[in-house]
Amino acid sequence: MAANFKIIVLDDDPTGSQTVHSCPLLLRWDGASLAAGLEHPSPLLFLLANTRALAPAAAAERVREICRALAAALPTAGLERWWLVSRGDSTLRGHFPLEVDVISAELGPFAATLLVPAFLEGGRTTVGGVHLLQGQPVHETPFGRDGLFGYSTSYLPAWVEEKSGGRIPASEVQGLEAAKLSRACEDGGQELAQWLAGLAAQPLVAVDAEQPQQLAALARVVRAFPRPVLAQSAASWIRALAALPPQPLAGADLVALRRRGRDGEPLRGLVLVGSHVPLADAQLASLLAEPLCTGLELPVARLAQLLESPQPGARPSARLACLERDWLLELGEILAAGRTPVLYSSRGEFPCASVAARRRLGDGLAALMARLVGALAPQLAYLISKGGTTTHALLADGLGLAAVELQGQLLPGLSLVLTPAELPVLTFPGNLGDPGTLRQAWRLMEGLESCS
Repeated sequence: MAANFKIIVLDDDPTGSQTVHSCPLLLRWDGASLAAGLEHPSPLLFLLANTRALAPAAAAERVREICRALAAALPTAGLERWWLVSRGDSTLRGHFPLEVDVISAELGPFAATLLVPAFLEGGRTTVGGVHLLQGQPVHETPFGRDGLFGYSTSYLPAWVEEKSGGRIPASEVQGLEAAKLSRACEDGGQELAQWLAGLAAQPLVAVDAEQPQQLAALARVVRAFPRPVLAQSAASWIRALAALPPQPLAGADLVALRRRGRDGEPLRGLVLVGSHVPLADAQLASLLAEPLCTGLELPVARLAQLLESPQPGARPSARLACLERDWLLELGEILAAGRTPVLYSSRGEFPCASVAARRRLGDGLAALMARLVGALAPQLAYLISKGGTTTHALLADGLGLAAVELQGQLLPGLSLVLTPAELPVLTFPGNLGDPGTLRQAWRLMEGLESCS
């Protein structure tokens, strides 16, 4: 793809770049940051909106702010064409249709809005309009019972009706079946292009996907289509639309990015785990079984009252500040002993009085972890960060970054980014992998396993 094309991804947490490589991820969208991102030679630009961590009204306001910043920046960027993707979770959790509604109002109209939640690399497929996780309807998994974004159906048209509160009836959601995509692989997409051209009133289109070539065929049609097409998608669609060459850095090259001290001495890494879905619990338990890993648990029940503040942005209480100093010393002692600290919140979902209280607690925990890790960052070889809210707080607040550079994937779906201080950060979605994946990622970064 030529450099004067750009795929702009509004990512609702920091982990959606998990299928691509060699592009900037912005944590700010002021004029200078956007200009630099749009001038980058990559055809991809990610804006880490972190809206999944926000209440609906705040999420809408953030997306609106980003869209208006883009509207000001794009006319002078010298791009021939650009596409927008609202990247969301492949297990259907997030502010839908709110975010695409705001994007459409600010930067539309669009010929259609493609709904492409398939994340093929992670075993998420869509068959006959039904979204599946390793072959199981996703509403039957723990993700469908999410306390903030739960849902009762995996049939995408019915899911759209449920999430829109009935505003968008299931009958109005178009289906793009696998058979039509498979034919597009054979006929060059002529039939598919004609079908897309015949759509009216910017419909939502639920896209089937079981094979990468199906998404690649659709991407070829969208890239050649004369009108802009919006997408609400997981990461596989971004990979198809970008059609990047192979990742330049192999796994061993990514591991080699870990930092050393001034005299070349080896430094230790640090792992932080904020996600508390059952899969994350199993992964954490597996990692803590490693003799060279030492856990430090942040007790959520004890912290809940300390983190609750009547004023947003208020300074931590004296008691919390004292605890932070103690935990920071303990983390430093683990590093000094030549071990890997594993910083994590206590497991289980703490009962909160309201959705708003749950979000405040989650934000407070993420900010606390970010402060602790940020204080230790200069002496670390690398970081592994599991969970979207945790990772965003780490990058934006704990490390105070405006942007990071995506290098590629160490394991499927696990992106390694590099900070301006050349600290590698492995971003690890809460919902990805099997019980041994976190342990495997740590072993790879430590050089205890070779990259295949």
